[in-house]
Amino acid sequence: MHAAPVILLASASPRRRAILESLGHRVIVRPIEVDEDERPAEPPASYLARVVDAKLAAALAAAPEVETAWDALLVADTTVELDGGLLHKPVDDADARRILGSLSGRAHVVTTRFALATPAGARHVESVATRVVMRAIVDDELTAYVATGEGLDKAGGYAIQAGAAAFIARIEGSYGAVVGLPACEVTVALRRLLEA
Repeated sequence: MHAAPVILLASASPRRRAILESLGHRVIVRPIEVDEDERPAEPPASYLARVVDAKLAAALAAAPEVETAWDALLVADTTVELDGGLLHKPVDDADARRILGSLSGRAHVVTTRFALATPAGARHVESVATRVVMRAIVDDELTAYVATGEGLDKAGGYAIQAGAAAFIARIEGSYGAVVGLPACEVTVALRRLLEA
């Protein structure tokens, strides 16, 4: 594998792009849209697998339109699970406050599932789960954080890599998976895929 594979990133996430670029990759961003609505009684792991599979299929279908050569295509999705259910992106400030309040003083699980594919058809799919423990968040902190708007576009309503870091007592697992892309696991998978 040469030093920096070109990654076709089928995601609009600036965090995923930044993680890949920090690893030295040249990144071509081509976001795709799929149905991310949760189905009734759908288990979190099934939801995540379905969404990532749909993203991969859509990205592969659109890939021939990309004029620049690429070494691997990447799709990913991140879920936040509490008490067996999923916490999605907040719809507004009140929802953000409700979601973050439900996480206060408790542990939850953040899982990022990613899929890689090469132009030759090789594929790799992996889920990386991290247990996140939040300290109790006092009311004025909650109000101030929600007012920043930082968590509105993030599952679980917070950004561990920014202001919400002040609420995180500890994590067990991959920090990158909580941000949105587990750099270690992606790097290992890319090496295996491209050297096969």
